[in-house]
Amino acid sequence: MPKTRTQSPASGEAPARDPLVVARSRADALYRCAVESCRQHDRSAKRNNPDDDEEPELEHAHLDAMCKMCDSSLGELAQEYKDAAGLVPAGTDEPWWHKANQLWHASRECANRHAGCELMAKRITARHNAEQLGSVQMEYELAASSLLALRHAADAYRKTRPDLA
Repeated sequence: MPKTRTQSPASGEAPARDPLVVARSRADALYRCAVESCRQHDRSAKRNNPDDDEEPELEHAHLDAMCKMCDSSLGELAQEYKDAAGLVPAGTDEPWWHKANQLWHASRECANRHAGCELMAKRITARHNAEQLGSVQMEYELAASSLLALRHAADAYRKTRPDLA
């Protein structure tokens, strides 16, 4: 029986991977990040209960930081998925593919909405008017809506990938 040799790449590079496998791997990472982002935002919302007599500012600061980190990661992973998905051949009709693209759209929208809320909140000064407050309220409502859309997109993606952890 002849010995088979595996060729190693010339310059120490890893062998080329199937673009569909890379895209699915990035979609899985995006899914996990989306789930964590939703979880952190839920924790933050529960902690911001106006009926609480105590307001531990330190906890609020850390919850806000966790939400910001998740939103940032969501944006970065959405970009990574976009880059990988751009290399997938046209006409791909895997069940997870369509749900991954929906997850990508929802992730991008959610990250952008939360970044917009942060920026708008920083711009508000002590001398704000009703129009500015109305714009801030609208932005926060759109951010909440985008988080709900993200949760639905993540659930739909999960149904196509039952082996995800």
